[in-house]
Amino acid sequence: MSPDPFNDLDPTQTVKVLPRHLAGPGPVDLHTAWPFPFDEDWALHQPDEGTAYATSPCLRLWTRFVPEPETQRKGTWTIGANRVPFGPTAWQITFDATTPIELLHDAHVELLDLYLEDRYSDQDLLFEDATAPHEAYAPLFARGWSHGVETDGTQTFLAPEGLGGVRHRYTIGGSGGPAWRAWGGYPSEPHWKATFSLGTPTTLVAAFTVSLISTEPLHRTVQDVPFPTRSHLYVATTAAAKQPPNYSPALPPAAPVAGRTR
Repeated sequence: MSPDPFNDLDPTQTVKVLPRHLAGPGPVDLHTAWPFPFDEDWALHQPDEGTAYATSPCLRLWTRFVPEPETQRKGTWTIGANRVPFGPTAWQITFDATTPIELLHDAHVELLDLYLEDRYSDQDLLFEDATAPHEAYAPLFARGWSHGVETDGTQTFLAPEGLGGVRHRYTIGGSGGPAWRAWGGYPSEPHWKATFSLGTPTTLVAAFTVSLISTEPLHRTVQDVPFPTRSHLYVATTAAAKQPPNYSPALPPAAPVAGRTR
């Protein structure tokens, strides 16, 4: 294993790190995660200490944060959609609170974008998204993630160092667990997990995977970077950068990813 690139850095020093899936959660901040126009038509509710809910004006779309500081995942961010206000949840996305906050932000930005497009469209984009699954995993191929297919049709994409993954499951008959699952860290004990239920717009999954493999570094303090996987990070600091041996920061440019046109 490569040496810890943080050995000679002060624990409070801010660094820029890649890959994103190993960077650590960053600060838990509602305004960073939720880009919604609360001063216009979206509603923000904070009934309990730390707990928060946001709802769309049509009351069909909601998202919430429930902290659980005593648990390993530290809480849960959840996005849900109902076909009618206060009806049963049609699809749901969950993120551990240990998921990098920038990934949450990008998923919610796309959520707002999709909501606005759906609102002014004659299509039901929140429930009848036509985005093909390959648009969610094509970015992973562009960054060198491996690909494996099981006999049941489940596809698994693993990060080059093996410490992050995305799994897609084609569901026949509508039974079983999430259609998409992502994680960062060792598979047996990941730092964070995200699940996307059957029916989740693939557009949202694609926004998440694009953010996941982005080459824009994330800002973290040294003490906030998960210790077990530090040796697999590329670190750029305001001072001279320390880099693990055999790690090349010269990542290839991302291949264009087909997506929706607006």
